[in-house]
Amino acid sequence: MAKSKSISTELSPEQLLLLGTNPLILLSTVDHESGSPSISAISWVKAIDTKSVRFAITSNSRILTNVKAANKVTLCFIGGGTVHTVTGSTQVLTEKSDGVAMTLSIVEISIDAVFDSMFWGAQITQAPAYEKTYDADKAQALDDQVYKAMLG
Repeated sequence: MAKSKSISTELSPEQLLLLGTNPLILLSTVDHESGSPSISAISWVKAIDTKSVRFAITSNSRILTNVKAANKVTLCFIGGGTVHTVTGSTQVLTEKSDGVAMTLSIVEISIDAVFDSMFWGAQITQAPAYEKTYDADKAQALDDQVYKAMLG
């Protein structure tokens, strides 16, 4: 992907596709106690449209406490040879999702800016990969429940 010098206010078609592949996603929030940046890897993330992204987290997560205290976040993911950064404001849509085996909260990011944050003169040649370390059938069933709650 060619480096873009501009900052967009929405996801591109390529970024929408990349988010649909379940890439490794890092979410940065402001810690509610220290005021320092706090970075977490999250897995249940879906683009709703070009201007909004939703994610699910356990309801007792520090992330939830952080976004309630300060709703500005940064989401970062790798794909298409580069690092994509999305900044925006959050809104907690649901603190306890129905129909999910875990107690999860659903948070939506209203996108303020989207930009390429890869350092100059380089590209990603291999995206990070991860695998779930628990029962594959249970993992798929839980994913199905979570995504239904997020998008339903």
